[in-house]
Amino acid sequence: MLILLLLRKPYFNRLCHCCREEEDYIGRLIVAEFKDNETRPFDEIMEVFRKYPDFSKYEVDYTTAISFLDLEIYPDQRKVYCGKQEISLTTKEFNLLHYFVANEGRVLTYEQIYQNVWGNYVQDIENNTIGSHVCKLREKLYKACPDRQFEIRCVREIGYCFEAK
Repeated sequence: MLILLLLRKPYFNRLCHCCREEEDYIGRLIVAEFKDNETRPFDEIMEVFRKYPDFSKYEVDYTTAISFLDLEIYPDQRKVYCGKQEISLTTKEFNLLHYFVANEGRVLTYEQIYQNVWGNYVQDIENNTIGSHVCKLREKLYKACPDRQFEIRCVREIGYCFEAK
C-alpha cells in the first residue's frame, strides 16, 4: 500500500514537531509505503485526518471502463475511444455522452439532460443549448465511428435517446 500526502505547514508542524516557525515553506510531501500487514503507521496517519477535520483530503475513484458496442468510455480519465482511436470531446460533450450511455435505451427529457449535465434548469433556452452540444457530439462520434452500432436519436419536443442500432 502506498500513501502520498502533502502536508501544509501547520499540519506538518503539528504532526512532526521538527520545523522552526521562522522556516518559510509551503508544506512537505510525505510518501509512505506499507506492507499489507503493517497497520500501525497507517492508523497513525489516519488519526491525523480524524484529529484535524479541516485537513484537505483527496480521493481517487477508479471507475472501470464503460463499453458500449464499439465505444469505450473511461470516466476516471475522461477519455472516449472508438476502436483504438481516441475521440476528443469537450467537457460538456463528454458529460452528455456519459449520461446518454448510462441511460441507454431510455428517452431523456430536455429537463433531465439539462439538470444532470449542466446542474440547473432554465426554461426555454435549454433545448437550443442541448441541441447544439448534441449536434457537435454526433459529428465527432459519427466521424470517428463510421460503422457505428449506436445512434443518438432525437425524440421531437421531448429530448434524446441513446440506443443500439
